[in-house]
Amino acid sequence: MSSSLLLKASAFLASDVPDPGREAPEELTEKVNTVLGIAAWGGTAAGVAGVLVTGAMMAISLKRGESSEHMSRLGMVLGGCVLVATAGPLISFVFN
Repeated sequence: MSSSLLLKASAFLASDVPDPGREAPEELTEKVNTVLGIAAWGGTAAGVAGVLVTGAMMAISLKRGESSEHMSRLGMVLGGCVLVATAGPLISFVFN
């Protein structure tokens, strides 16, 4: 008898739970898209700057006759560029 009372109580308590939906307000969506666009632009700019700085360091080290780990630095920079470029499509693939 107590289980039927518990079932009735849970049905009563859960009946008025609001469902706000999955759509975000238009104003919020515009602001979030603006922030994400700025972050993507900044990531792209940082990737280009990283490739340029790594190339300059490679040229200076070659002229001085020093050996350094420039290829690993270049690999890290290019890996970051790939992450920045594929962040949006990856998240869209996972959540859609």
